[in-house]
Amino acid sequence: MNQLANETSPYLLQHAGNPVDWHPWNDAALTRARTENKPILLSIGYSACHWCHVMAHESFEDPATAEVMNRLFVNIKVDREERPDLDKIYQTAHHFIAQRGGGWPLTMFLTPEDHVPFFGGTYFPNTAKYGMPSFTQVLERVGEYYRDNAADVRGQADALREAFARLEPATTADLASLDAAPLADFREVTGQQVDREHGGFGGAPKFPHPTTIDRLLQHWRSTAHDLQPDKEGLFLAALTLQRMAEGGIYDHLGGGFCRYSVDRFWTIPHFEKMLYDNGPLLALYAQMFQISGDETFRTVARETADWVLREMRSPDGGFYSSLDADSEGVEGRFYVWTPEQVQALVEPDEYAVLAPRFGLDQPSNFEEPHHDLHAWHLRVCQTVEQIAERTGQPVSTVRRLLMSGRPKLLAARNQRVWPGLDDKILTSWNALMIRGRAIAARVLDRPDLADAAAAAVDFLRTDLLVDGRLLATFKDGRARLNAYLDDYAFLLDAVVELLQTRWNTAHLHFAIQLADGLLERFEDRERGGFWFTAHDHETLLHRSKPFGDEAMPSGNGVAAFALARLGYLLVEPRYLAAAERTLRAGWRGLQEFPHGHCSLLNALDDYLKPPELIILRGDAGETGTWAATLGGAYSPRRMVFAVPRDATDLPAGLASKAAPDGGVRAYVCRGTVCGLPVESLEALAKL
Repeated sequence: MNQLANETSPYLLQHAGNPVDWHPWNDAALTRARTENKPILLSIGYSACHWCHVMAHESFEDPATAEVMNRLFVNIKVDREERPDLDKIYQTAHHFIAQRGGGWPLTMFLTPEDHVPFFGGTYFPNTAKYGMPSFTQVLERVGEYYRDNAADVRGQADALREAFARLEPATTADLASLDAAPLADFREVTGQQVDREHGGFGGAPKFPHPTTIDRLLQHWRSTAHDLQPDKEGLFLAALTLQRMAEGGIYDHLGGGFCRYSVDRFWTIPHFEKMLYDNGPLLALYAQMFQISGDETFRTVARETADWVLREMRSPDGGFYSSLDADSEGVEGRFYVWTPEQVQALVEPDEYAVLAPRFGLDQPSNFEEPHHDLHAWHLRVCQTVEQIAERTGQPVSTVRRLLMSGRPKLLAARNQRVWPGLDDKILTSWNALMIRGRAIAARVLDRPDLADAAAAAVDFLRTDLLVDGRLLATFKDGRARLNAYLDDYAFLLDAVVELLQTRWNTAHLHFAIQLADGLLERFEDRERGGFWFTAHDHETLLHRSKPFGDEAMPSGNGVAAFALARLGYLLVEPRYLAAAERTLRAGWRGLQEFPHGHCSLLNALDDYLKPPELIILRGDAGETGTWAATLGGAYSPRRMVFAVPRDATDLPAGLASKAAPDGGVRAYVCRGTVCGLPVESLEALAKL
């Protein structure tokens, strides 16, 4: 019997009507597998995944396929976004078994006793094609193999356990060994990987890699006063952001970015839009505008922020997870056009600029052969200046026509069948968006973005903090699942960032609670660093301690960075020591693969050269003016906190920095060493 009807995950609920006897991952399912001595078929995916939908329609909705699955296996369905712990384990196991990368849907076959995989793959078609056997053939052969080759299954399971055991990195104890070499090595390797024509890193498929772009910008800024500043690093970051903003990975009507491009030109995306991409990209586009003054970057930041407010914000104040790639069963259908459709919606003079701008006067660039769909996906093909020269119109007229035509297309698109919305609220993904909005609010002077960020923090603090413990996911009024490392680390980082945009002492105490939770629930007290799961988490095949960045930043890198920054603010040695222990635990990865550890590199940079800390005390209006002046330039290694005179219940390290009787007083520190107070903005600017 299918057991998914009472789940909250939209992805699991999509499978609640399947003829497959799906279980969620729980004790009941695992006990059944042991009792019946049936191998487990573990299927991991997420609601916005196109190929997950394909396999569901082809196989999981098919009664004949379901009969084989139910007869031979105990079938468990997992939402990777709710259970990233399981996804990390079994994606790694797939890599060990198949010697290639995994993906979604992930299809793994596990032993019933200890849940060790003995065979696996990703998508399997319902009929033999693409050089692959049919899914039912796979099911029958795997069932037969498990039944007839018990010794081989046990041997492979033992080998897999040994492979997992070798994943734990060595810890560095030598105090002198933490140096700047990985920072320089990162820059050298990244320069070799970058696509100097189209931006981005590597070939197709091409992902945004916001942690790499962020590190390039920070490296440029740290060398800005050197004899040879890293201008190329700034150029490569700007090129990547520019090409993405022009490409089809960006939604030119609604704002926001898709997950990745299937080509190296950023032309055709994989159409799902994920919250976790758009939070960091929002911050980067705001910061690139701050650096360059180029209105393109401000426009993209503004449109992305507005898209999230318009389409991805819950009434509770949290942010939803994703928009599906598919609508009406076809990937991308919601987003693509024909020239005839556009012409029918806009005036002739508007079409005359929209067509060259977005490539509607060129051959179609999007095909869906299974549905006979040939269409145009919008991307920037000509600049406003080129269109003005081509049409003989002033640049201002071209801009006006683009501004009047685009909303008509968006309004018409909004009448189409929408992609599915995954409306669960994930703590870690919300944290990435909170941080992005906090930065964009300062740079773009958008108090409404700070309002939304603060409301999201308050929602998480109220609804996902239960009995002092953070939870990972919220939907339909239910908060569930103990939080993971990323939830604590990303949210701590976001709250510290938001405190620089708008002071709130209650948020400071929440940050302290998160930091203490990290140390209490996740830290490896013997070897340093943080486990991905809490100390009281269920025992799984492997307990990971991730230092490398993936699509999202590394939990250990962000934890080290955020703990240190909070430690500097509060003069709290416990947090600073934990950050250093994390760097030592991840040092080998920093040395061997620096470009894969950008988040940890940021923490290393702060460790080697503590950031400048400016604490402003005084009347709220005046401290806000000072903070805006100090924050006008891109200064990622400067923290500015405007703490109002009337702020109470401050921790001792902060309360000692008292406000003057009138005006503003600035306390300027480098790490934990502070100079004499400064009481004029002019004097502060000279420091």
